[in-house]
Amino acid sequence: MRAPWIGALLIQIACSPAGGPAGRSAREGREARQRTDRVAMAAQVRAELAHAWGGYRRHAWGHDDLKPLSRGAHDWYGQPLLMTAVDTLDTLIIAGLTDEAAEAREYVAQHLSFDVDVSVQVFEVTIRLVGGLLSAHQLTGDPRLLALADDLGQRLLPAFRSPTGMPYRFVNLRTGATRDPESNPAEIGTLMLEFGTLAKLTGKPVYYDTAKKAVVELYRRRSRIGLVGEVIDVDSGRWLRKSSHVGARIDSYYEYLVKSWLLFGDLDFQRMWVASEQVLQHYIADETGPALWYGAVDMESGRRTATESGALEAFLPAVLALAGDLEHARRLQESSFQMWTRFGLIPDGFDYRSGRVTAASYPLRPEIIESAYYLRRMTGDQRYLEMGRRFLHDLVACCRTDAGYAALDDVRTRKQADSMPSFFTAETLKYLYLLFAPDDALDLRAIVFNTEAHPLRRTW
Repeated sequence: MRAPWIGALLIQIACSPAGGPAGRSAREGREARQRTDRVAMAAQVRAELAHAWGGYRRHAWGHDDLKPLSRGAHDWYGQPLLMTAVDTLDTLIIAGLTDEAAEAREYVAQHLSFDVDVSVQVFEVTIRLVGGLLSAHQLTGDPRLLALADDLGQRLLPAFRSPTGMPYRFVNLRTGATRDPESNPAEIGTLMLEFGTLAKLTGKPVYYDTAKKAVVELYRRRSRIGLVGEVIDVDSGRWLRKSSHVGARIDSYYEYLVKSWLLFGDLDFQRMWVASEQVLQHYIADETGPALWYGAVDMESGRRTATESGALEAFLPAVLALAGDLEHARRLQESSFQMWTRFGLIPDGFDYRSGRVTAASYPLRPEIIESAYYLRRMTGDQRYLEMGRRFLHDLVACCRTDAGYAALDDVRTRKQADSMPSFFTAETLKYLYLLFAPDDALDLRAIVFNTEAHPLRRTW
């Protein structure tokens, strides 16, 4: 099955004028210079990846995350699950840091164990650890990584034993005890790629069926106008918070409708996405002057309740582009880039009507860079390379430390926070590297990225 964006890409290529010999010569010279510039930029990103990884290796090896200001380590659950090592492994491989990748793979294979008496957040360990292990397994062929992913998957399955089939937020990896039934569309609907791939690679359909049932149960609880809310009780299926938008708690639910369709060819997900995309454009999209934004509405009435966007919402251009909607994707990316250039980095919350920052932090998020990567690959437009240069410049200027990279507490004051989350090396630097790397570094027709930027391949 051809992914929807491929047709748009082929049209773009076919409609490009060939020109005469002089035109071809000028164009070829220009393209040669652009290729050289891209090579240099990719090398610079690789160097920054090596710097960030080196900081983790020196100061937080064997732990989950680096604390770049105090040069210490942070473990999510009191004992390490090697979040950064697993999350970064495929980035190291893709960027050609082969020695670092080999060391990380061996350490993970020998030291990572999920037989621990801790309650973990199902969503986070699925996208980071299950996704990271599956991707690294597919890239290396190492069966130990698949065995670890399968072991973790088995320990996560008890989370789905709710009356609705939608998962509880937390499950104990040793006992299977669950807690926190108040969940959200993102955490319920962002498990399909990982569990589905695990099912295909292990021959255990329970993973696919369980994750898909959760999505279907969530989808069928949409409001009469087709929107989901922000918080739902997985025991009763009752909505507890009815704000509808594309930001935190909802965002990757929409992403996985598209990507589950593309990775597995499952037409149920295609139908769910097409219906969802129509109501997003009708109710959530907000034309504000010449700019396009996506705000918040009441899920029952569609009444506008907030005019806020931010770093997380910047994922949507990538998803729209994947689904073939390049017009909305381009316009929304420009709105996101306005936020970035206004503050030097993109804040977590911004009221686009008043121009007021509502959440000033920047935790090294990748979403705007991810969207630039997809749009460059699908349109060939150099505009997105220019964005990438700005992204790299500002990241280095504002977030680089001697020990790695630091999140910002406030994009306006540039106050740094003692945190380098694993998604910075898993996603932010991966997408920035791929933005400049040769297009054959990864074949977008053969892989689908999970929401943590782990490429999953259709090897079944």
